[in-house]
Amino acid sequence: MPQGSDGPSSVASQRVADHLRRQILAGELLPGARIMQEEIAGALGSSRLPVREALRILGAEGLVVLKANSGAWVSKMDLAECEATYKIRERLEPLALSESLPNLTTDDLARLDGIQREIEANRDVDRFLSLDRELHLITYSGCRDEQLSAMVRRFWNTTQHYRRAYSHLVDPGGRELVNYEHRLIIEAVKRGDPTDAERFLAGHIRRTRLALARHPELFTG
Repeated sequence: MPQGSDGPSSVASQRVADHLRRQILAGELLPGARIMQEEIAGALGSSRLPVREALRILGAEGLVVLKANSGAWVSKMDLAECEATYKIRERLEPLALSESLPNLTTDDLARLDGIQREIEANRDVDRFLSLDRELHLITYSGCRDEQLSAMVRRFWNTTQHYRRAYSHLVDPGGRELVNYEHRLIIEAVKRGDPTDAERFLAGHIRRTRLALARHPELFTG
């Protein structure tokens, strides 16, 4: 009997996708790296079918590029593509935030404060990236538009490597600025003020875009 979407084949595909997603977002698989299906299947004790399905999942998430009759590679951007993505994010994410605000819970708001305190006490880049991602995605979690939410996550995925590379260059003053901007966004979210929340978030994303543009070497590796 064929397996449904919740059958063993689907579970195996999701397990492979989770494994590869973690590797890509953690920087263990770098942009432009080829993903060898046979190696992944062997390492995870899987057949090639779940690996192929996992790559399709990751392709939809923006983490992998699939080329017919060629293979799969970790997604890669040049500076112009990254700048274009950030310009879209400057408009898209404030909309997602505004749509999300009415649906955030008191637990969500408390979690934002806790994450920001942890960010301020942290000095590890990888931990910062994880916390920063969690903080922003919580602020968008009340958005009921699935298409909009999927687009936001896709753009976060495709820019992850470049945020990591840039974060290694940020000095203490830059970290303080990030914390200040986060606090402005969080306070506007807690007030339920979409105008300020959108404005502060757009500025936060724009500043990162302009900072990345000053480091073209991050896109030439």
